[in-house]
Amino acid sequence: MPYEQDDPRDFLKRIGWTISLGFLWLMSTFAIGMYNDLMVPVKGIHLANIIFYCWMIGSLIALVWVNIRIWKKKFPHG
Repeated sequence: MPYEQDDPRDFLKRIGWTISLGFLWLMSTFAIGMYNDLMVPVKGIHLANIIFYCWMIGSLIALVWVNIRIWKKKFPHG
């Protein structure tokens, strides 16, 4: 019996971590970008906008890498 219950828990834990990390990345990126007027350049593109977009792309790549690491582990059933 314990073998049958560990598989759904592991699956739900992976789903929870993936959704939580994605939501955290989304909210922090948009909050920083909108609060500091970095998301939409109003008076042209400045160095701060470029740094923000580089950070946003780099952190998105890191988020995808972490999610790949989370889901890379095989499930016991196959």
